[in-house]
Amino acid sequence: MIRISQHLNAHRKSLRPLFIPEPGPDNTLLLDLTSNNTDMENLAIKDSKMLGQYIFDRMKAQKAIYAYGGYMEDRAVYRRSSLFGAPGGDARSIHLGTDVWAAAGTPVYLPLDGHIHSFQNNAQYGDYGPTIIIEHRLQKISFFTLYGHLSSGSLDGIEEQMPVKAGKLLCHTGDAPENGDWPPHLHFQIITDMKGKKGDFPGVAFPGKKQAYQDICPDPAVFFRKLFSQT
Repeated sequence: MIRISQHLNAHRKSLRPLFIPEPGPDNTLLLDLTSNNTDMENLAIKDSKMLGQYIFDRMKAQKAIYAYGGYMEDRAVYRRSSLFGAPGGDARSIHLGTDVWAAAGTPVYLPLDGHIHSFQNNAQYGDYGPTIIIEHRLQKISFFTLYGHLSSGSLDGIEEQMPVKAGKLLCHTGDAPENGDWPPHLHFQIITDMKGKKGDFPGVAFPGKKQAYQDICPDPAVFFRKLFSQT
């Protein structure tokens, strides 16, 4: 993890923004969805509309067009789906990527050259919905970026191994229920080892496996240079 994080930081000026306009302090709400946010106690987490209304109302109050957060957060919100664990038992709750909440249909652009590693519609309730995984090679170091909760149309016309260029439109954010039944947002994750998976990769881990996943899924903040200018 240290190697890829340092490598990306060394090349941060060459990374293209995922969104236009670029998320920054003037247009982005930093959002905490852990139990530290007492508002979460009163939300019906299985209700996508209620969760979305809470998030987008907070964005509106701050005059933000994005909300950002989630990396390594321990979130109770995943108890909404059996995908993350049996009710009353162990559950996956550690979020391994960054969420950027934005209106459905928001364009997402590619930050670096690469090629399409794989894609699929992970359609189970609470899952990613339409998902694209890109493989990048930056000065002989390979890694992957995952884009989840997309519109179904984002998968049209793409093929594995298709080259994709930095700065070009890659996909659009989806809406419930096509995006796994979540309020509209992008799940963005860096992965250094796909573990043989295609079209999917865990975006949420069991607390006991937090360190193991943190080692292969470093903080994506480097891709949000305007928001974290000193990262």
